[in-house]
Amino acid sequence: MTTYSYSEARERLSALLERALLEGQVKLRSRDGRIFVIRPERLPKTSPFEVQSIKLPISKVDILEALRDGRTRFSNGSVK
Repeated sequence: MTTYSYSEARERLSALLERALLEGQVKLRSRDGRIFVIRPERLPKTSPFEVQSIKLPISKVDILEALRDGRTRFSNGSVK
């Protein structure tokens, strides 16, 4: 892993980011000696709309009954 000084990083930011992409990360040393790591962000490989399912002890009939009950209550005006 390569370590760059603050002034080197300012002069060659584009090259520094490319190297971080290739090597996984690079280190920057600030003027006061502190070390910082720059690494590329890992993007998720799945859709943000893909959700994990859960197992519930209800059946298709239970779900349909709940929908029918809700629609009946809504159509009768009891739910606004």
